[in-house]
Amino acid sequence: TGSMIKIHKIQDTRFTMTLNWDNIDTVLLDMDGTLLDLHFDSYFWLQHLPLRYSAKFPGKESEARRFLANELQGRRGTLDWYCTDFWSSLLNLDIMALKREVLHLISERPQTSRFLQALGAANKKRILATNAHPNSVALKFSVTSIESQLDAVVTSHDYGYPKESPLFWRAFQEHYSFDLAKTLFIDDSTSVLAAARNYGIEQLLCINLPDSQRNLIKNTPFPAISHFEELLTDNGMLKII
Repeated sequence: TGSMIKIHKIQDTRFTMTLNWDNIDTVLLDMDGTLLDLHFDSYFWLQHLPLRYSAKFPGKESEARRFLANELQGRRGTLDWYCTDFWSSLLNLDIMALKREVLHLISERPQTSRFLQALGAANKKRILATNAHPNSVALKFSVTSIESQLDAVVTSHDYGYPKESPLFWRAFQEHYSFDLAKTLFIDDSTSVLAAARNYGIEQLLCINLPDSQRNLIKNTPFPAISHFEELLTDNGMLKII
């Protein structure tokens, strides 16, 4: 496979990153905002949930929305922030039932399946590494094609620490024994990418257009792409440049 997966240079406004696919044997992939459009999650947490939660408090909708916003902000980056069970308990709502109300918004990002297929064809191990709760992962697998194109699925809830924590990375690597020097990690969260870099993963790639309904995120502190087609040839192989 070496002849078809040489080197691809990723341009950023401030630097260039070279990906040598011959030196990558494992690709770690985030789910929401990387493989899947973040629009579903943005809409759910910023619009749908506030609407449904505040409706429980007639005449006090503003206070309810403010409470919810403060709770979300205060737990950002923690395992609770990603835990559907936690929010169901705190808000006395069935979060998964509410997610199913907007199920139609779940979709793969452009070229996701082609990229996963190209990685498989090049014998790269494809591991999903997500902060999403297992219930959310199952929901999204039920309406997309990504599950069949992954070699392993890891959620931070398996280890009790979010991807922002070095303890997640330690437990993750102990379980899967991936080589830090030969691993590429793709995520849309710069805080998560920073945690991975601090742990020792050098090959990092940021998705700078995770939400199809929002603007491009400019000047990320990591090499960035908008779509996976930037890494693919016209016939769907990892790109030679």
